[in-house]
Amino acid sequence: MINGGSETAVAPVGGSQPLDWKFSQVFGERTAGEEIQEVDIISAIEFNRNGDHLATGDRGGRVVLFERTDTQDHVGHRRDLEKMDYPINRHPEFRYKTEFQSHEPEFDYLKSLEIEEKINKIRWCQSSNGALFLLSTNDKTIKLWKVQEKKVKKVCNMNVDSTKAMGNGPIVGSSISTSSKQYIANGGCTSNDFSFPTGGFPSLHLPVVTSHETNLMARCRRIYTHAHDYHINSISNNSDGETFISADDLRINLWNLEISSQSFNIVDVKPANMEDLTEVITSAEFHPTHCNMLAYSSSKGSIRLIDMRQSALCDTHRKLFEGQEAPGSRSFFTEIIASISDIKFAKDGRHILTRDYMTLKLWDINMDSGPVATFQVHEYLRPKLCDLYENDSIFDKFECCLSGNGLRVATGSYSNLFRVFGCSEGSTEATTLEASKNPMRRQGQATSRPSRSLGNLSGVVRRVKGADNSGVDANGNAFDFTSKLLHLAWHPTENSIACAASNSLYMYYA
Repeated sequence: MINGGSETAVAPVGGSQPLDWKFSQVFGERTAGEEIQEVDIISAIEFNRNGDHLATGDRGGRVVLFERTDTQDHVGHRRDLEKMDYPINRHPEFRYKTEFQSHEPEFDYLKSLEIEEKINKIRWCQSSNGALFLLSTNDKTIKLWKVQEKKVKKVCNMNVDSTKAMGNGPIVGSSISTSSKQYIANGGCTSNDFSFPTGGFPSLHLPVVTSHETNLMARCRRIYTHAHDYHINSISNNSDGETFISADDLRINLWNLEISSQSFNIVDVKPANMEDLTEVITSAEFHPTHCNMLAYSSSKGSIRLIDMRQSALCDTHRKLFEGQEAPGSRSFFTEIIASISDIKFAKDGRHILTRDYMTLKLWDINMDSGPVATFQVHEYLRPKLCDLYENDSIFDKFECCLSGNGLRVATGSYSNLFRVFGCSEGSTEATTLEASKNPMRRQGQATSRPSRSLGNLSGVVRRVKGADNSGVDANGNAFDFTSKLLHLAWHPTENSIACAASNSLYMYYA
């Protein structure tokens, strides 16, 4: 890429040594020859803010929650361990927590449209009072779920002895005589000759309420619906903890978590004449700290940063980020492969990571002249674009993620492979791993254009990394385009990645 521009943007420094990734856990591992049910295929993955919980959604409309277990043994003893200089060599470990049916298949009778139950996105909300809150969405409906432990209460020491009961009559052997009593309406009694025997009734017990166990209960608190004419592709929580956005192909709506009856349309790219439509919204996300800022990507490969303080309807963007097209490289597939399938803010809010079909790009929001780094993921597929178009693989939507410290990025590929790149200054890290119990690492030959020193503020540092044109997987076999790793998530505080290979959830650490 060409160096240029009047500003300087450099990715964080450090972390140049490639990480040594190891297998940690797998949930729902497929046995040899096992047929995979369509409803079991994972379609969404998300860690919560502190990384202690992980949620997955599948095509069957289910949400499965996992909780971290390796930190529980050390809670409350951190100071003691620090005094003892205790070496903690653990890595994140999770266990199954609970699951619930989030969405059911529906049918829109007005539009004669079937609505799948598949979970498109999951986003965690702020926890309160020990309860977990999360948003889940399918193509049309967003739901807010509350998951908390509830004590199961049971009534014990009941008075009635079933062995002595006779229908609705008196208890056999009871010392209470009912023959001499005169009863009136509403249960009154006219005689006052009733008396307790000496010592009372030994068989009479007051019932006692006891709590035997706790169960996890998932309850739907809000349903946000009837706001999108097209399929929802994104939801994102605001840093204010009160609002969130939902995006479809043409509109972005702003919701209040407490109000499900109305939303506000803040972005509308629908033209007056649909024949004039040239691009659609593909992904949207709030800035991690500025509640007034959000970014959304388009099918033309552009990213728009908008400020909600400017106007109620954000027709104009604050900044536009577009990649420069190489002269003479335009073809029938140019716009298809330029479409951005996922967008993520770095934790610091300074950088944006985007994924298109061929590459990962890292952008600095202070520099709109081009990406600060480009990572080649599918460059070896460029000669095969015609075949990929024929089998629709060219429309696959791969997700991307960043490490909590912003030093590395990751994304998926075919043959259940995923790639990890170092994005710090001078890093040549480009690691390929397979989603299996024995990830076979392959170190990509990363190429990097010599960049200016960190102290030189006269140019923009841009790099092209991880170019890999082999077209074969780690075993030297041809890539399997039916096995695609679309969904993955990076732990917010540690070097741990969760990724979905069909119906299996694999976890790795470094």
